[in-house]
Amino acid sequence: MSLFQISRRVGPGPADRVGPVPPSTAVALSGVVKRYGSVDALRGIDLTVERGEIVAILGPNGAGKTTAISLLLGLRRPDAGTVRVLGGDPEDATTRARVGAMLQESGVPAMLTVRELVELFGGYYPRPRPAAEVLVAAGLDNLADRRAGALSGGQRQRLYFALSLVGNPELVFLDEPTTGMDVESRRRFWDIVRELALRGTTVIFATHLLEEADALATRIVVVDRGRVVRSGTPAEIKALAGGATIRVRTDAAAADVATWPTVLRASREGSRLEIVARRPEAVLRALFTGPYAVDEVTVQEHALETAFLELTKES
Repeated sequence: MSLFQISRRVGPGPADRVGPVPPSTAVALSGVVKRYGSVDALRGIDLTVERGEIVAILGPNGAGKTTAISLLLGLRRPDAGTVRVLGGDPEDATTRARVGAMLQESGVPAMLTVRELVELFGGYYPRPRPAAEVLVAAGLDNLADRRAGALSGGQRQRLYFALSLVGNPELVFLDEPTTGMDVESRRRFWDIVRELALRGTTVIFATHLLEEADALATRIVVVDRGRVVRSGTPAEIKALAGGATIRVRTDAAAADVATWPTVLRASREGSRLEIVARRPEAVLRALFTGPYAVDEVTVQEHALETAFLELTKES
């Protein structure tokens, strides 16, 4: 289903089938199962997102990220479990009017201009943002009169982002949002998302770009094989891979350092120690305040990629 078709859906939604959730909760999935034939895309997934969060959903191909977003948008129904969005049923028209979406497979009339599309989509919502404001926010004000069919890949992504914002949503879903964008456009996109969160908008996005999740998200949810395998801040997720590696010239014994709290392993390479620790600051404090000679210290924080690969390998 295209973004155009989603916005055109009108009329009353199905009866509310799910119990209440706290008003501070934007999204709640509980025991959700979704099957495609013999394939379990989601296997009893549980996920709660509070209002104002920026949540990145990470996972390998086929992990269930896009399926989870499609359920939250009301495009598909779960085979088991419950789905709540902004306290309501995601298929209900009143809920959809409060939600914006930017999907991987979006379709809009190619002959309409960028401005015409933003104005058209704004008409589907009860309290839209001014089209001119949205065009500026998405960096499209200089492309307002260009037809959609003449846009480059990155420009189309910015158009779809603008269409997700024009309804002045309380909650925005973004599926691989910066695909095809250049570095400058990507960083502008990050700035806009941060501004949305400061205004109280909840943002949930799926991405393969770990740098993007690390830079933007207040919380990362790692999904693999249809389950949530870990959730936490970027720092907490990275700490699962050992936090950081410290390389230091010191006379401290590797065997002693290896017993210190938060140290995962320590090994000597000549006059240097290589120490892998969950909390490098605690290790450095112990080195500098202890009876050791310490020189030439370097600290390398482990990348999110390391933690992501370890988590998905374990699951």
